[in-house]
Amino acid sequence: MWAETIRASGKRFSDHPALVAEEGWSVSFAHFDRLTDEVAVGLARRGVSHGQVVALLVPSSVDYIVLYGALAKLGAITAGVSSRLPAPERTVLVDDVAGADRAIATAAMADGMSLDLDVIEVALADGPGSVCADLRVQDEAPPLLPADGDRPVAVVFTSGTTGVPKGATFTDQILADIAVVDTGNGWGEGGPITSNTQMAHIGVMGKVPAQFAVGTTLHVIDKWSATAVLDAVSRYRMPAVGGVAPQIALMLRHPDFDQYDFSSVKLVVTGGAPSPPNVIEEARQRFGADWTQRYACTEVGGIGTFTWIDAPMEEMLYTVGRPRPGIKVEVRDPDSNREVPVGTVGEVCFQSPTVMAGYWRSPEATAEALKDGWLYTGDQGWMDDTGCLRLVGRRGEGFHRGGYVVFPVEAEKVLAWHPKVSGVCVVPRPDELMGAVGVAVVIPTDANDPPTLEELRAFGQKHIATYKLPEHLRLTEAFPLTPMSKIDRKTLELQQGGEEGAI
Repeated sequence: MWAETIRASGKRFSDHPALVAEEGWSVSFAHFDRLTDEVAVGLARRGVSHGQVVALLVPSSVDYIVLYGALAKLGAITAGVSSRLPAPERTVLVDDVAGADRAIATAAMADGMSLDLDVIEVALADGPGSVCADLRVQDEAPPLLPADGDRPVAVVFTSGTTGVPKGATFTDQILADIAVVDTGNGWGEGGPITSNTQMAHIGVMGKVPAQFAVGTTLHVIDKWSATAVLDAVSRYRMPAVGGVAPQIALMLRHPDFDQYDFSSVKLVVTGGAPSPPNVIEEARQRFGADWTQRYACTEVGGIGTFTWIDAPMEEMLYTVGRPRPGIKVEVRDPDSNREVPVGTVGEVCFQSPTVMAGYWRSPEATAEALKDGWLYTGDQGWMDDTGCLRLVGRRGEGFHRGGYVVFPVEAEKVLAWHPKVSGVCVVPRPDELMGAVGVAVVIPTDANDPPTLEELRAFGQKHIATYKLPEHLRLTEAFPLTPMSKIDRKTLELQQGGEEGAI
C-alpha cells in the first residue's frame, strides 16, 4: 500500500510539494516517487532485500521519509529509531527488540552503538538534489512487488513507559486501513501540516501513507520547538495546529505568541495523554479555533477516540471523547476479559482494522495484548453514561493510599484549573502509615507567587474527594519529557525525596 501510494500520489499530485525541509526547500510528489525508486535500487545493490529488517537510524528529515518509502518498494521492513534516544537505548532497540538484519544510519546516530551488522551510512541533504545522493541510481526503478496485504512494512517502537519498548508490527493492509479511517474525518485533507513527533513515531510511520494519499504537504521539523511550529503555521497559513498537551502549552507560553498571524487556524488537535482543561480553554481562545482531543496508542495505529469540535464543555474538558468511525472501544476487566459496567474503572480495549499485527519477535507479549480480537492497551479508564471515555492513567500508575486506589489524573484535571498553576503532575511518594501519598509537582503561573499546598487542597476538595488530593507539593520550572514528548512520570517519582519546595 505504501509503495503503491507513493506511485499514485506522484501522478495525481505531481509538482505539488510533498515534503518541505526546515530550511525551506521542498520535494514534490513526483520527485519523491522518483527518489524512492532510485534509492531503492541503490539499497538493493548494497544487499537490502525483501523481508529484511532494516533499522533506520536517521534524524527526522526529508531523507528519513525517502528511505522509508524506498525500503517499502523493496519489501523490506523499516524499524525507525528516534534520534532523541541515547546510544545504549538505540542499541537495545536495534539488536534486542528488532533483531535488525542491517542498518541505515548517519555517522552521528551510529556513533556509540554496538552495531554488529552491516551499516549503510548516509548524510543528510541540504537541498532536493542531495537527498540520499550516495545511494541513488539515476533513472532506475526496482521491480514492482506483488500485492500482499500481510507483508510487514514497519516495526514501530512503543514509548517504553512501562519497561523496555516493544516493536508493534504493521502490514501493508493495516497501513491501508489506517489511511481509510484517518482520512475519513475530512480534517485538513491535502493542506499543509507540521511533523510534531519524531519520524519513528506511529504519528509518522503509520500515517504518512494516508497523508500522501490525499496530497498533504508535510513540513519536516527534526527537533521540535514552539518557535519552529508557530513560524510554520503562520508563514504557510496552516488550517490546524497539532501536538501533545505539553507542546501546546509551550506554544501558548511563547513570548512572541501574540505577534503571529493565526487567522488561518481553524482547529487545534492534541493527541497522547488527556489535555489539562486550562490548556484547552486557553488554546481555544488564543488561537481562535475549535479544539479536538484524540486518544490512541502505538498498537492501535494512532487511531482511537476523539472529541467533536462542538461537544459539550464537560465532554471536551474531562473526556477523550468517543470512538472514531470503524473503531470499537470497551473498558474491560483484564482478569475475566469481560466488559465492566458504565462508571467502573477497567482496562481500555480496542477492536479495529488499524490494530497492529502483533509485537515483533515477541509472541508472549502479543498473546497478552491481543485477546479474542481485542487489543488490551494497559490504559485505565471508564465509560460515562454518555458514551465518552475517561482516562485515569496507565496500568500501575494508580497507587494505594490507605484503603483507596488513587488515580493521579483525577487530581491533575482539577488542580490544572487553579489560577496559580500553569502545569501539574501528581506522582506517589512512599508513606509508612498510608502506603503512599500524592505529591503535586507544579509549574507555577508566576514563579514569584506560587501556590501553597493548602491553597491547592482547599481548591481541589470542592471538586473531588479529599483522599484523592496530593499531600505534598514540589515546584519546578518544567517537567522532564520522554522521547515521545510525554511527561516522564518515572523520573518525577525518583525526584520526590527531601523537603518541600523546588526541584
